[in-house]
Amino acid sequence: MNKEILLSVDNLKVHFHGAENSVAKAVDGVSFEVGREETVCLVGESGCGKTVSALSILGLINQPPGEIAGGRILFAGEDLLQLEEEDLQHIRGNRIAMVFQEPLTSLNPVFKIGDQIGEAIRIHKKIDEDALHRRCVQLLTDVGIPSAEERLNAYPHELSGGQRQRVMIAMALACDPELVIADEPTTALDVTVQAQILKLFGALQQKHRMSVLYITHDLGVVSAVADRVYVMYAGIIAEQGKTGHIFGNAKHPYTQGLLASLPTRAKRGRRLYSIPGTVPDPAHKPPGCPFHPRCPHAVQSCREQYPQMCDYGGGHQARCPVLFARDRK
Repeated sequence: MNKEILLSVDNLKVHFHGAENSVAKAVDGVSFEVGREETVCLVGESGCGKTVSALSILGLINQPPGEIAGGRILFAGEDLLQLEEEDLQHIRGNRIAMVFQEPLTSLNPVFKIGDQIGEAIRIHKKIDEDALHRRCVQLLTDVGIPSAEERLNAYPHELSGGQRQRVMIAMALACDPELVIADEPTTALDVTVQAQILKLFGALQQKHRMSVLYITHDLGVVSAVADRVYVMYAGIIAEQGKTGHIFGNAKHPYTQGLLASLPTRAKRGRRLYSIPGTVPDPAHKPPGCPFHPRCPHAVQSCREQYPQMCDYGGGHQARCPVLFARDRK
């Protein structure tokens, strides 16, 4: 990767402790990087560890029952896992911001929009009330909300779903962060509004020269916005690479299955492919490769040995020695 690295997650392990000493390994040795002004996507099914990875970056994992069991999270060269809570608060919402999945549950229903946008600015910036008001109006204008000054006095329930998501984006941008983490930012929206939000994100990213880490299960979103992609499965990175490499020549059976399940015009009238089985319980993962019970290419070694990353060049890597060996024949 030629870009300067802003965020580097190295061998992150996040465990959750349950009844009878059970341990759910939600994130099991995940590594990924985000460069400055780069858009990176973490993609995978629900339960694969995407959101837990993102929350770990911001120090939002409840401990207990959660536990950061290992790894490093370097932001601009500083390990966030080694910071005291007070120091982390100076970064959270200021240099790193997050757009959550469901704005109606993320916004406080009893506070006006203007108060909620202004809160982060008050915490991190020295600013008088007049300047704060102008800043909030400008933020709502930037995210495309009409009659911005009037909307400052509205409550969340008075806005549409798309407008609430735009408010969440305005809150994330309030302190001009270097990195925005967007957790399924378009899931609750209809297709037309989804496209508007993604276009808005792209425009704001260029304007503010920020990095974006998207958390999503939607490959359509990935293809539209990502510079690079990390495919997660059962708490691990199964495949990583530039978007063109992943969509044009996927090397892991899981990634291939996800792409095969996408609806296209060529598949019109035909039953779509679905990957058999389900994501394993993180407290009871199978030995060897966690994908082997669902994999059409699994051999005996897949059931016994944890697969290492195989390098295809150009930053494209996949955790499948079986297909790597076949490609090299």
